[in-house]
Amino acid sequence: MCMEIAPVKKKKLSFNRDNAELAILGLPVVVWFLVFSYLPMFGVVIAFKRYRPLGDNFIDSLIQSEWVGFHNFRFLFQTPDAWIIFRNTLGYNAIFIVSGIVISVTLAIMMSLLHSKKLAKATQTLMFLPHFLSWVVVGYFVFSFLSVDKGLLNSIMAAMGRQPVQWYMETGRWPFFLVFFNIWKGMGYSMVVYLATITGIDQSLYEAAAIDGATKSQQVRHIVLPMLRPIVTIMFIMAVGRIFAADFGLFYFTPRQQGALYEVTQVIDTYVYRALMQQNNIGFASAASVSQSLAGLITITAANFVVRKLDPENSLF
Repeated sequence: MCMEIAPVKKKKLSFNRDNAELAILGLPVVVWFLVFSYLPMFGVVIAFKRYRPLGDNFIDSLIQSEWVGFHNFRFLFQTPDAWIIFRNTLGYNAIFIVSGIVISVTLAIMMSLLHSKKLAKATQTLMFLPHFLSWVVVGYFVFSFLSVDKGLLNSIMAAMGRQPVQWYMETGRWPFFLVFFNIWKGMGYSMVVYLATITGIDQSLYEAAAIDGATKSQQVRHIVLPMLRPIVTIMFIMAVGRIFAADFGLFYFTPRQQGALYEVTQVIDTYVYRALMQQNNIGFASAASVSQSLAGLITITAANFVVRKLDPENSLF
């Protein structure tokens, strides 16, 4: 006997009062994105033009400017420094992603294990404070340590009878400096994100593990780290999406724009800025920004694809 399977009725979409309230609640966010994110995308056309102030206003000048196609894109890839700027941008960002996740997760776990709440709050505040400092301020702090004649490090070395070091001429040391400054300034913010996830873990899991005789390290390994995996995966995917965009302030203000350090400090953003200042062509800057956005779209999609294949539950989309 064959059993007939009743067809599944499709649920009709209804727009009720609850949906209306949620729609009104989300309306300001939608309007904000339309006005500040999607409407300005009209300016992408600047990347394909040689912009000149030919009209009475910006729109007229943009329309009257010469269409040059992909000419503005070529300067970024055909420059003799293309290998240096892409190597530095991708290399530094890869180190920042790995070190940022490892160090931030480690610090978040350590903070969660502190018994003294006052000490934990004081430590979190001190670690979070550098996040609010401008790179201009950080650059002056660094200069006060590394200055040749009045820097703290050279003053200590002079007191020990050693010769001062030309820190702003030593290209071999600056990759380590830049990685350290990036971690120092950003680890507090990332740590708070992971610490919030750890705080939200059900305490009954720790209690059950303690009853079974699990040590603190075993609790971290079998409870904390698995609970952190979703947020770590999301943070990793988002970071990969920005791998072609360097932190302008870190690479421009911290080395104090020293030409001797360009080999290890020149990235896409600083190169475009200097080219813009020299040639006064905003089409170059727009083309570089469009290239970075397209590359970011490709990398974040590829990273999410790999994560979805390995761990579908923790993919971003």
